[in-house]
Amino acid sequence: MKKFYDLGKNILFPICRSLTGNGVRKTLKIIKKNFPLLKIKKIKSSTKVFDWSIPSEWNISDAYVLDKNGLKIIDFRVNNLHLVGYSEPINKTFTKNELFKNIHYLQNQPEAIPYITSYYKKRWGFCISHNQFKKFQKKYSVKDNFKVVIQSSFKKNGYLNYGELVLPGKSKQEILISTYICHPSMANNELSGPIVSMGLIDYFKTKKLSKTLRFIFIPETIGSIAYLSKNLDYLKNNVIGGYNLSCIGDDRQHSCMFSKYHNSPSDIAMIEAYKKLKINNYKIYSFLKRGSDERQYNSPGIDLPITSIFRTKYGEYPEYHTSLDNFNLVTLKGVTGGFNVAKKSIEVILENIYPKFKVLCEPQMGKRGLYPLLSTKTKSKLIISYMDFLQYSDGSNSLKKISNLINVSYEASKKINSTLLKNNLISN
Repeated sequence: MKKFYDLGKNILFPICRSLTGNGVRKTLKIIKKNFPLLKIKKIKSSTKVFDWSIPSEWNISDAYVLDKNGLKIIDFRVNNLHLVGYSEPINKTFTKNELFKNIHYLQNQPEAIPYITSYYKKRWGFCISHNQFKKFQKKYSVKDNFKVVIQSSFKKNGYLNYGELVLPGKSKQEILISTYICHPSMANNELSGPIVSMGLIDYFKTKKLSKTLRFIFIPETIGSIAYLSKNLDYLKNNVIGGYNLSCIGDDRQHSCMFSKYHNSPSDIAMIEAYKKLKINNYKIYSFLKRGSDERQYNSPGIDLPITSIFRTKYGEYPEYHTSLDNFNLVTLKGVTGGFNVAKKSIEVILENIYPKFKVLCEPQMGKRGLYPLLSTKTKSKLIISYMDFLQYSDGSNSLKKISNLINVSYEASKKINSTLLKNNLISN
């Protein structure tokens, strides 16, 4: 993990990322350099994706505030969190009061620069620490003027970019691993997920996989919505589990979020992973506490079995969405711990069999030699077991769970699975 931790800390962290633009593309190119199988894809701005539209592509080259003496008192190039994300271009002089209406700070965290965005409403603004704000208040009078320069651009014919990498397995059944690449210079809320995802790709790329692993690197929210809009039918037919990786790099605690109904293969595997790793002090969040891309994957009509794995959940640590979310917070020990939980959760799903029906409605068993063509008063226990097995073969139940549900031994259920698989009634 050290290689990818160092990559995140030294190479990816300084890049100014947003929902769209050069920062996202640069990030994806760096990931692709390490993993050539990564495919960088794009969706044109204004494209309709369900109830949303892809926003105009936004790029920023420079942004600063000059005082009356020409001194840069706020400089985007010093810290890219100084600029409100998606700020519109401007080159204009303002009074102190006019400027400060567009300045954001956190009074309760005097040393932190807040992370602020305005994706869907045109405006401009800067973010500074409260300590910096107090200095400005003391140093400058209401009579002072300030020049504001923001060299940004919006392209209506631009693109939203994302990355996708597939590690093929023996089965078409898939595990989806999702993480996001849209935040500027934040370590836990941004880069911990891609760091762990790269570690997982590196680990599993040489393994013989029973199921396919699909990794996506997307802008949060609009990226997952866009990805689902393009791939929903395929995902619903093939994805049996998966994880959204977010805020997975600090070393304070372990935590996770259940899917909507708390009973998906991902939920079960995640809890099993904690047990296998002997992690006892983890925290489980209800789906009602959702806030990242698990929202989209579990939304009505989508209903993919995707859960979230964290160290300290977003919004639950003081450095969240501030400049204090840096690599003092995200440690090699922290991301390694997050990696271990994610890896073990994936391995649990890989180890299990999840039968899924291939014939709609009740299949005709007789023509396959699995049901007597002569109707009699009694049915054999084996025939009943076949039919019971198929009732629960929806891709969400493991072979072990089905065994318990239909009250047959695990060895017997393996034989039933093999027979039904041979007759093309299920897939694994």
